[in-house]
Amino acid sequence: MSARSTTRPGGRSARVQQSVHQAVRDLEAEVGRDALTVPLIAARAGVTPSTIYRRWGDLRELLSDVAVERLRPDTPPSDHGGLRADLEAWAVQFAEEMSSTAGRTYIRDALLGDPEQGNAVRCSDYAAEQLKAIGVRAAGRGEAVPDVETLLDVVVAPLMYRILFRPSDLSAAYTDHLVAAAFDRRPAPPAPKS
Repeated sequence: MSARSTTRPGGRSARVQQSVHQAVRDLEAEVGRDALTVPLIAARAGVTPSTIYRRWGDLRELLSDVAVERLRPDTPPSDHGGLRADLEAWAVQFAEEMSSTAGRTYIRDALLGDPEQGNAVRCSDYAAEQLKAIGVRAAGRGEAVPDVETLLDVVVAPLMYRILFRPSDLSAAYTDHLVAAAFDRRPAPPAPKS
């Protein structure tokens, strides 16, 4: 079990994580990403390198963990009065944030981490939580809501592909097209169990 899954909010582990994450962000801004090393980060954070190695394993895992935290939404999705408007606004904001230079770097870092640590899943969960919040709000207004998996498949997945591999057309017209497609699509069958 990873240390991240046992972190107690407000405990020593949380303070270590916060100081190490802050050290990574500060040093990246000061000396550049290529100059980052575990000993340099440890010195800035006021911990030993062994603390970082014990908790994250290596620099790549640490950068992945920092990226996941940076990708965590700060606020709930905006309320624009209706499901379609909420989804369109969310998709535009998601595309803008994730396609920025920093956003693409954080996505790539999150994906570089060990799949067993679940950083990519945590990123996916952030989007799912935001979409679920939009859906719950819309259902409360009596609107029919596409399921979260459909929204992930039809809106988020193509956006992520474009963001990472073909970022040239991430206009509001494109994101609105994806949202419209989600309303026209039936839910996908459940994935086979492995």
